Amino acid sequence: MAAESAQTLERGLRLLRLLADGKGGRTPTELSTELSLSRPVVYRLLTTLLGEGFVRRDAEGRVHLGFGVLALAQAVQPLLRAAAVPTLRRLAEQVGATAHLTVAEGDDGLAVAVVEPSWTDMHVAYREGSRHPLARGAAGRAILALREGRHDYFVTEGQLQEGARGVAAPVTGLPWLEASVGVVTFGPLEESAGPRVVAAAAELAAALS
Repeated sequence: MAAESAQTLERGLRLLRLLADGKGGRTPTELSTELSLSRPVVYRLLTTLLGEGFVRRDAEGRVHLGFGVLALAQAVQPLLRAAAVPTLRRLAEQVGATAHLTVAEGDDGLAVAVVEPSWTDMHVAYREGSRHPLARGAAGRAILALREGRHDYFVTEGQLQEGARGVAAPVTGLPWLEASVGVVTFGPLEESAGPRVVAAAAELAAALS
């Protein structure tokens, strides 16, 4: 029974990961094919996941992630913040600018962790919980690039706040997370800021993998 239960759990998690890949809903038959499972097994998994609210079916019978995953996502944010703060603190001190972790929520970017440098005379006050469209600012543009399979870092000026400069790079290699690490400042940024931001994003990805 223990082995059977573990196998059922593993299959259910595989199904949820498949639905989280951003490619839209699937029919039960498509799920059966992509997971290499029989349709009766898939239907049993869906019955349980539907009952718990982790998946939903639309009018055409296609299966999507359900709103039950939102409660899990909200619980993850404090964990993300705790994991990100050491990396962001090093980045802020190295660059002399406010460092932040931004995650995607639909078409918006949400700042879930912010660390200000300790040694500068003046720096940008960037509030945790700040939200902005992904199409504006370096942090959001880095996330959009991630969705296109690109790993570039981006530099912007004045897109979110007049006179503010930002640099951000996507956090790569984590299919369950769309996020970027960045810095923002009112002063000039050294050429090393971009590579340092990229290195911090890679460091955070390794810590979360």
